[in-house]
Amino acid sequence: MLLSRRVQNCPLPRIPPCSDAKGQTIDENRLRQLLASVRDQRVGLDEALTALRDLPYEDLGYARVDHHRALREGLPEVVLGIGKSPDQIAGIAQSLAARNDRLLVTRASEEAYEAVRRVLPEAEYRHISRTIVLNRRPQPLMAGVALLCAGTADLPVADEAAVTAELIGSAVDRLYDVGVAGIHRLFAVLPRIRAARAIIVVAGMEGALPSVVAGLIATPVVAVPTSVGYGASFSGVTALLSMLNSCAAGVSVVNIDNGFGAGYIAAMINRQSTPVSARSEGEG
Repeated sequence: MLLSRRVQNCPLPRIPPCSDAKGQTIDENRLRQLLASVRDQRVGLDEALTALRDLPYEDLGYARVDHHRALREGLPEVVLGIGKSPDQIAGIAQSLAARNDRLLVTRASEEAYEAVRRVLPEAEYRHISRTIVLNRRPQPLMAGVALLCAGTADLPVADEAAVTAELIGSAVDRLYDVGVAGIHRLFAVLPRIRAARAIIVVAGMEGALPSVVAGLIATPVVAVPTSVGYGASFSGVTALLSMLNSCAAGVSVVNIDNGFGAGYIAAMINRQSTPVSARSEGEG
């Protein structure tokens, strides 16, 4: 079996998809419920000790799954599918899903998804971004993230960013195919861009779009260079250097094709920028 007997017998209580607790992650609620169960003598000390022993991480032999990450960062460990076999991905995913209500696997093949689906039938596969997603507790999302994509060829990276931000709890306004080759397309959506608290700009080729956007707004821009291009684009290096050398203020840059990193950062910015009163309904 992919999941160890020790974790299958773990007494951590299950939590309904929509928790009433505000400002807490599911894992904080799980821990509180476990401690309350010990206090009320519904769970014995030995059972609680078994649960807490696996809380920091679980050793699967080929991976040490960080079960403590959601407590520290608010999102469970994200699995990078590259370099892992389908069975390894399924084993890690099953381990994470046993203790968390959210799961994200990036750069996953359809073969890997089929392996995950055998142990987690409710998992979904996003073909554009090649991500595996599980969310057992969907909640209202906080508006505030705009995602701009220079061209249709950049969609896989852009969709990875969107999926990540949404899983963390931010609604994403997608504005695709607004590259500088047809700048009027960008101007047409400026009101929607200016309404955002964080902006992700995905572009390949010469990578000029983030600089243009940042010169028009007063909002943090997370620039994502993609490997789209040919010849002197050097598989995204040209776009990366262009973004790093932007003369427009307010541009930060992630690595080539790193949609996950951009989506994570933008969601964190949105979360910090959202008033607490508005944040509680869409806490991610």
